[in-house]
Amino acid sequence: MGSALHPDAAPLSFLLGTWAGEGHGEFPTIDSFDYTEEIRFWHVGKPFLAYAQRTWSTEDERPLHGESGYWRAIPRGRLEVVLAHPNGIVEVAEGTVEGTEIELASVTVARTGTAKEVTSLQRSLQVRGGTLLYDLHMAAVGHPLTKHLTAELRHASSG
Repeated sequence: MGSALHPDAAPLSFLLGTWAGEGHGEFPTIDSFDYTEEIRFWHVGKPFLAYAQRTWSTEDERPLHGESGYWRAIPRGRLEVVLAHPNGIVEVAEGTVEGTEIELASVTVARTGTAKEVTSLQRSLQVRGGTLLYDLHMAAVGHPLTKHLTAELRHASSG
């Protein structure tokens, strides 16, 4: 039997479950690309949601990216997110959650010695019915904050 959702995580309950769909990526230093994505949000009865994300190429199904971390709602509609990326980046972001809309901006981006330079990330996410829409902007390798990813995912399961 699973744990009950912690009351502090309730403002994020609309994210719970598995989301799957398609997205598009672009950045000045790379060719545009399309991808398939799966995101999962779950809880263990603590005041946060756990998060795992993975993407793969729609062209040849090779893995592209993944992230994992924790999303924590705090009082007055605020949100804190900590994410680890396999390319040597760790992202700490803060923002707001209002209804089913989230705005996040990085407050810290740390990287290993071999990771590409990423200086800032911003995420906008909204859920409308059974659809999760998001945009991600990134400042990296000498380029200012620029649109990098956009996706539309459908709620595949309640987790």
